Amino acid sequence: MIKMSHSTKMSSGFNNTRLRTPDHLSCSGMCSECVQECPALCEIGLSSIRGTEAAYPSNPNGSQFASEKKYPVDFSDFNINGRAFGAQGLPEDADIAHPLSVDLSCSFGMMYPVAQKIPVILPAVAKLNWQDYYAGAAMSGVTAVIGEAVAGKDSDAEFSHGRLTFSPLIRDMVSCFRTYDRGYGDIVLQANFDDMSYGVLEYAIEKLQVRSVELKLGQAAKGIQAISKKISFEEAKKLKSRGHLVYPDPESEEINKLMSSGFSPVFRTMGRLPMYTKDSLVSCIKRLRDCGAKRVMLKIGGYDRNDLELALEASSEASADLITFDSAGGGTGNSPCKMMNEWGLPSLYLESIIWDIMDRMKKENKPLPYVAITGGFSLEESVFKALAYGAPYISLAGLCRAPMAAAMFSKMVDERIKKNDIPASLKKFGTTFDEIYCDMQDLQMIYGKDAEKFPAGARGVFSYLNRLSFGLRLLMALNRKFSLGYIDRTDLIPLTYEAKRLLEGPWL
Repeated sequence: MIKMSHSTKMSSGFNNTRLRTPDHLSCSGMCSECVQECPALCEIGLSSIRGTEAAYPSNPNGSQFASEKKYPVDFSDFNINGRAFGAQGLPEDADIAHPLSVDLSCSFGMMYPVAQKIPVILPAVAKLNWQDYYAGAAMSGVTAVIGEAVAGKDSDAEFSHGRLTFSPLIRDMVSCFRTYDRGYGDIVLQANFDDMSYGVLEYAIEKLQVRSVELKLGQAAKGIQAISKKISFEEAKKLKSRGHLVYPDPESEEINKLMSSGFSPVFRTMGRLPMYTKDSLVSCIKRLRDCGAKRVMLKIGGYDRNDLELALEASSEASADLITFDSAGGGTGNSPCKMMNEWGLPSLYLESIIWDIMDRMKKENKPLPYVAITGGFSLEESVFKALAYGAPYISLAGLCRAPMAAAMFSKMVDERIKKNDIPASLKKFGTTFDEIYCDMQDLQMIYGKDAEKFPAGARGVFSYLNRLSFGLRLLMALNRKFSLGYIDRTDLIPLTYEAKRLLEGPWL
């Protein structure tokens, strides 16, 4: 049997590198023949001139990324089952039980549940077209999360004694959701370990009346906190004064001597690795509730099984409202290239472990937190498979890169319509906004004529999630399941031996 390699090549879309002979590779990922005067720029070539900079993507501020690795098993190894008899959740009446009568409503949260129109959450984002990402979530009736480290990106933020006292950027992000809030979902502020030390969540709870917050354990899909590119001496001093970890120390005697001699040192700032224990995590959740948070959530990546168990046990003990598991392969803002491709549990394996842990916790009569899974999901079939495989313990699917892509594309299309420069691929639909955008009637039925004035990018997110919801209803009706509680693993058909082994039961 010929073994298929799952390694990535020495070329990547992360940093626009390429191979001279991509069809002729060695096991190292290099060209089988490496020539002295190569006209291409592979990862090794880039590293030889840019050094440590080459470990990160080349355009982190203007792009979003996801793994290029091909995993040996994923949700494509399953097909979706179908049924021709019965109706679960509705009467067996053809006039009543039809796709548009499928109920996708759900909720999460312990003491103060959040109602949602559909079983998805838009995970943490704090760059690109975040305005329409948050607004579109509110229009669609789902929860969106503001990403970590926002205060550090806010040039107008104010600190006193190392604590955040004012952040217009966080205020504006929260407002983008609340302007269109229709009573479903919520806007959540996420905090990493540094954010916690700066009092970011306490500021948002007390000054902005944020009621849902999320603690980030690590950097989810990446596993490590970010390290910046080179920064100036002035930036290094400013960031250190705010409490950031800066290397080397711009205030050290050694650095000042070097600078006096004419040497210009390279400074970098980096996020601190979280150092929680189970007890400190439980205490932190309770403290945030005492500060006024109605919902405290956690986010963790595809770490070691013991870490996943600890996070779930802490969530159970502290009655955390939701824990989101971010798997390998999914979207990320700015992470080491090789970490995106080579680290962590892919979504199918991660779901399997979570399912086992929660099944054990249920048998031990422990309270179970609500759980979301994210990492590589984009349209209705992947959401359906994720919910079916995770049932009954996983109740939400996280979508990040896809709704952001919808926000960016829709905004671009609107700008092109206004310039009378409509892309050729769209002219077949019409020449005006009303002609090109198909689902605006659905938005107007919720908000009235005011919807015509809503931002195009946010309307694009609404349309994208409207399509996903419609497709999910079709798949559920296909299985004669008319509300979410009936979806389970019998709705999946394994196509490979490994998929069949992971399914453990219904089809064996």
